[in-house]
Amino acid sequence: MFSNIKGDVLGGLTAGIVALPLALAFGVSSGLGPSAGLYGAIFLSFFAALFGGTATQISGPTAPMTAVSMVVIATIIGVHNGSVEKALPYILAVFLLSGIFQIGLGFLGLGKYIKYIPYPVVSGFMTAIGVIILITQILPLIGYDAKKDIELVESYRPMAEQSLLEKILTDETKDGILIIEDFEQAIDRANKIDRSEIIEEAQNLAKNNSSGVIGTIKAIPRAIGFINWIEVILAFATIFIIYGFKRITTAVPSTLVALIVVSGVAIGFGIDYISIQQIPNGFPKIQWTLFTDFNLLEILPYVFTALTLSLLGAIDSLLTSVVADNLTKTRHLPNKELIGQGIGNSIGAIFGGLPGAGATIRTVVNIQSGGKTRLSGMIAGIVLLLILLVLSPLASKIPAAVLAGILVTVGIGVMDYKGLNVLSKIPRTEIIIMTVVLLLSVFWNLVYAVGIGLLLACLFFMKKMGDLAKNNSKVGLVSNEKEFEINISEKSKGNVFIKHLNGPLFFGFTSEFVSIANKIPKTASVIIIDMEKVPYIDQSGLFALEDVILDLDKKDIKIIMTGIQSQPMQLMKTIGILGELIPEERVFKSLADSKSFLIDQVK
Repeated sequence: MFSNIKGDVLGGLTAGIVALPLALAFGVSSGLGPSAGLYGAIFLSFFAALFGGTATQISGPTAPMTAVSMVVIATIIGVHNGSVEKALPYILAVFLLSGIFQIGLGFLGLGKYIKYIPYPVVSGFMTAIGVIILITQILPLIGYDAKKDIELVESYRPMAEQSLLEKILTDETKDGILIIEDFEQAIDRANKIDRSEIIEEAQNLAKNNSSGVIGTIKAIPRAIGFINWIEVILAFATIFIIYGFKRITTAVPSTLVALIVVSGVAIGFGIDYISIQQIPNGFPKIQWTLFTDFNLLEILPYVFTALTLSLLGAIDSLLTSVVADNLTKTRHLPNKELIGQGIGNSIGAIFGGLPGAGATIRTVVNIQSGGKTRLSGMIAGIVLLLILLVLSPLASKIPAAVLAGILVTVGIGVMDYKGLNVLSKIPRTEIIIMTVVLLLSVFWNLVYAVGIGLLLACLFFMKKMGDLAKNNSKVGLVSNEKEFEINISEKSKGNVFIKHLNGPLFFGFTSEFVSIANKIPKTASVIIIDMEKVPYIDQSGLFALEDVILDLDKKDIKIIMTGIQSQPMQLMKTIGILGELIPEERVFKSLADSKSFLIDQVK
C-alpha cells in the first residue's frame, strides 16, 4: 500500500478536490443538505478504499445513488409531515441497511452476477438519472423557493392545520383507542398551537409538493413569475466556466474552478444571493437517534428500497472498477469491492452521510494523477475531512445556484449518449426496454423501473432464443476446419489465431468475450473471428464486439470475420463495424473462403 506514496498522495489530493463540489451539490440535491454529501464522501472514500477490491477506486455520492436517495428522503419526510429532524433516523436506517445488504452481497459472492444486467436497462436508467437531475434543478437554477412564496404557503395553511391536528390525535391515541381524557388533552394541545407552527408546517408542505420531478413540473408555471435573475446568472456562469475551462486545460478540474470563481465573485462583490445550508463545524457526529428512535415497523416498508439501493451501488461501483481495470491493466476483486462499499456506506450512514458508490470521473482523475494503491482513496477522504474542519464556514457561503449549475452539467454528462445515438438502429425490443425504463424511472419509481426493465429483457430474450433455436435447427455436413487451421498455422508461424464464437453474443456473455479477447498473444498479426454459430447479437454484445475490435486495431492486428449470419450482419453494418472498422474485403461467408486471403497475409 505504501509502494507509491508520492503518486498516491497527488492522486488522492486531486481526487478529493474534484469530489468537493460534487459532494456538496449531491447533498443539496438529496434534500439532506450539503453536509450529508460531504460526510458521505469522507467516510465512503476512506473505508471503501481501505476494505475494497479496486486499488485505485475513489468512492462518494454519485448521480444514480443520489437520485434514488432523493426519492427515499422525500418519501420518508412526507410520512413525517415534512419534518427532516423526525424523518432523519429512518432515512439513515435505510441507508445503513443498504450498506449492510452490500456487505452481504459481497460475502455471498454475488458480485460476479452484476454483469447479467442488460445494456438497455442500464442505458434507460442512466438517461433517466440525467433527466431527473435536470428537471429537479430548474427551481434552484431560477432561484425559486416554495417556502418563501407567501401566497403559496398561505394556500397550504388549512392542510397544515389539519396535519398538526392529526398528529396530536395520533400522539394522544393509546393502543388504538381514544378515550375522553385523551381527547380533552388533544383539544388543550390544539388550542396551544401558535401561528409560527402552522406557518412552518405550511412551508414544509409547500416545499414537499414542489419537489421531485412531478412536483417541479407542477411548480414551474408559478415559479416563472418569481425568477431571481441573480441566481440565473450565477448558475449559467457556473455552467459556462465548467464547459469553457475544459477547452483551455483539463489539468485543473473545471467544476472546482467554477465553484471558486463564481462563489468568489458573489461573496467578494457582496451580491445578494441564496446560499447553501450551514455546514456544521468540527468532526461529524454519530447520529445516535438512528438507534435510540429506531422503529422496525416504520423501516419494513423500505427494506426492498434499501436492497435496490445496495444493488444500484454495486452496479455503479463495479462498472467503475471495470473502467479502472482498463486504465491500469489490473483486475479488481468484485466481491471484496462490494464488502468495502458496504462498510463505507454503513459507517457513512451512522454519521449522517449520503450513500454513494465508485465514482468514475474521480477514479479516472486519481489514476491520471498518479494514484496506484488504495492509499490514494483513503487520502481523498482525509482531504475532504480537512476541508470540512478548516473551511466549513467559508463553504457555507457557497451560492445554491452554483451547485445547481454544477448539477446541470452532471445531469447532462450522466446520460447514455452512446445508447441514444444508435436508438434507431437497434432491435425494436431493446428500444422498448430502454424507453420503458426511462419513462418509469422519471415519472414513477426508479426501483420498480429497473425491475420491470429486467423482466422485459428476460422475456424478450427468451422469446428470441426460442425463435432462433427453431429456425436454426438443421443438419449439415461436418466442415474441414481442423485441417484448415493446421494448414494456416503451419504457414503463419503462430501469428494467425482463430476464435470460434458459439451461440448468441448477448449481455450475459459479453464480459467472458472481452476476457477471452484480452488473452490474445502479443505475437498475433491476424485474428479470425468465426461467427458461423452466432445466430443473434444484442446491444451489449454489439458494443463489446466493437470495443474488442477497436482495441485489436490499436495494436495493428488485422481482423477477419467469417460466417456472419443475417441478424448480426445487419446490426454490425448499422453502427459501422462492417464497412468502416472492418473493410468488406476482410469479411467472408465461411472459414474456407478466407483461405486464399490468409495465405497472402502470412507469406
